[in-house]
Amino acid sequence: MDTQREILSFLHYHPQSSRTEIAEGTESTVSDATLKRYLAAGISNGNIDVTGQGRATRYSLSAKAQLLMPLNIDTYFAKDIDDRQVQTSFNFTLVTNQLPKIELFTAEEKTYLEQLQAEYRRNISEMTDNEYRREMERLGIDLSWKSSQIEGNTYSLLETERLLRESKTAEGKTKEEAVMLLNHKDALRFILDNPDYLQPITISHIEDIHTLLTKELSVDKGLRHRRVGITGTNYHPLDNEFQIREAMRDACDLINQKANIWEKALLALVLISYIQPFMDGNKRTARITSNALLIANGYCPLSFRSVDSIDYKKAMLIFYEQNNISAFKQIFIDQYEFAVREYF
Repeated sequence: MDTQREILSFLHYHPQSSRTEIAEGTESTVSDATLKRYLAAGISNGNIDVTGQGRATRYSLSAKAQLLMPLNIDTYFAKDIDDRQVQTSFNFTLVTNQLPKIELFTAEEKTYLEQLQAEYRRNISEMTDNEYRREMERLGIDLSWKSSQIEGNTYSLLETERLLRESKTAEGKTKEEAVMLLNHKDALRFILDNPDYLQPITISHIEDIHTLLTKELSVDKGLRHRRVGITGTNYHPLDNEFQIREAMRDACDLINQKANIWEKALLALVLISYIQPFMDGNKRTARITSNALLIANGYCPLSFRSVDSIDYKKAMLIFYEQNNISAFKQIFIDQYEFAVREYF
């Protein structure tokens, strides 16, 4: 790890540290003058906040760096769940104060996404309507399979294709697994038939998508009224219906205010999952909602087919526990590239 990143990593877990504490808490052996230079650079680029003067000077990670700096996933999850320093409760200020002021994608990332989007628009302009529908159907099958697999569904991709195209269930699988997959198909068809449904995004419309995804499953409809736990983390979502509704309203307002479509889609993916507004089906709802925003604005939807389910869950857990979006943002960019190159 380079010295600059090591300093940021230390401040991530030790806010309001003095220069001496930073020097003692990091492994890099640099002179005091060099450390001062690194800290000055961090302040200049907006990654470090400073308070006080002289010996009372204290350094902390900025809200921007807290959200966007890359964290080493392997190192992070090498620690047992109870040994990780985590934020255990929902962070309202993240949604209302921090995210509205921060651009999630760097200039380089936006340029790359714009190039992919231009490639997508160019490719679909050369497709016939039948060709476009065929590729969208293929993407929908892959999305239904991967989205369900992330939630523990054991259907293979080939079994999913046969179910969605021929209505033939797979042997040895439960009825609920088939219903989950068929519900994805219905939800995707709904957003394709109603591309402006989430313009603007509202709580009631997200509830409608959740209802489609959980139809005929033993899942409570509407915003939840009681606690829900998340396996593998000490983060505890809100357990008060009124606070859940407030958090969802704040999230919808934030998404509607963002001008960048990729930011809208990424925020829908992480915030619906972070709030956990429903008893079950939150991540499924987040993925379909995110895709609905992309489709409504003429952008390429994501299938998530090539993402590793464990990597997806780890990136989500880091956002829950550290409010850090870096790993999940990289998944989003990679999956956008995959969708443009694989289907269109």
